[in-house]
Amino acid sequence: MKRFKIIALTHKTATLEEVGRLHIPDEEWQSRLSALKQALSLSEIMYLSTCNRVEFLVAGDDEVNDDYLKRFFRALQPEWPEQWLNDAVEKASVWQEHEALQHIFHVTASLDSMVVGEREIITQVRQSYEKCRDMGLTGDLLRLVAQHAIQTAKRVYTETHIADRPVSVVSLAYRRLREFKLADNARFLIIGAGQTIGTMVRYLNKHGFRNFVVFNRTLSNAQILAEMLQGEAHELSTLKDYKGGFDVMITCTGAADPVVTEPVYRNLLQGESDPKIIIDLAIPHDVDPVINTRFNTSFIQVHHLKTVAAENLAEREKELKNCYRIVDEEMSAFLQLLRGRRVELAMQQVPEKVKEIRENAMKNVFARELESLDEQSREIVDRMLAYMEKKYISVPMKMAREIILGNEA
Repeated sequence: MKRFKIIALTHKTATLEEVGRLHIPDEEWQSRLSALKQALSLSEIMYLSTCNRVEFLVAGDDEVNDDYLKRFFRALQPEWPEQWLNDAVEKASVWQEHEALQHIFHVTASLDSMVVGEREIITQVRQSYEKCRDMGLTGDLLRLVAQHAIQTAKRVYTETHIADRPVSVVSLAYRRLREFKLADNARFLIIGAGQTIGTMVRYLNKHGFRNFVVFNRTLSNAQILAEMLQGEAHELSTLKDYKGGFDVMITCTGAADPVVTEPVYRNLLQGESDPKIIIDLAIPHDVDPVINTRFNTSFIQVHHLKTVAAENLAEREKELKNCYRIVDEEMSAFLQLLRGRRVELAMQQVPEKVKEIRENAMKNVFARELESLDEQSREIVDRMLAYMEKKYISVPMKMAREIILGNEA
């Protein structure tokens, strides 16, 4: 575990705008994370980005100090001004070895979330790992860590009440929206078609809303969502020209800059002056904040939900003790698993080496003696060697396992 580290910027230490600066567009994961991996001589890296945290799980030999963090963020974001770089170094959280393991277990089980008990995070961790794995960024250690973190989260959700009546950031936003008592025919302008938006519109569809227009960078994804909603689908590039009006705007894209600027918003209004509801679930924000100050809007953003999230945490706090107990148990199980894995890796060449010795003995060292034996005798010798080969493989592996598992990692 000495090589395992986590570097993160989260809602606990930084503003959501600062967290959003570390967002990497989907199409840039491969190039930027591979470059970062090479620049810092990392053997493995996994990138996790949610609405209120960005985390890097890495395996490497270097000590993580301020100088390392500066090199890390500079390699990741070479275009950053010096102030942004210094802000990231100052506000970054770092966990190493066992503390890093405990942290990712807590994150995956939603114990470190803005809203404790939100189930979305387990899917986000799994998808992030699989994406990084498919890009060749991870290896054996992060495979084991990710798999066991997910296993731990499932146990937490199953054996405790931490996820009863789940309240995610999306459900909090929807609860806030319901307070406006909208008519069923309210016009919804949906920008984005990812997992967060998909979850949000399922709430809307379930409760009878039926007037939807979906914009997304990839038209095919917009069409899939629009078909489910029986609405319209358009490419995001045409948003500035849309003239159908709206009552509620819900947006969550992966764009680095606002997609709804003041000129775009003014055109979307089409001269209407009645109050509009804007739900911006994106990090960084999709809607220019100036719109909230210059127009008649009710603005719902991720950070607006913190108060409700705190109330949710208080309601579920009594379950945290049981959750932490499960995490502690699973950490012990993981460390034992890791020690066993070390044995497997260390001993995986033993069978091949023993077979090489056996073949050399029969074909070279004792070849002449074996030729002088009758068929039955040679068969007995072969069976004896096969028996001894199995023992020479299993006995040392068993002994090594017992020795290593008897010591602390």
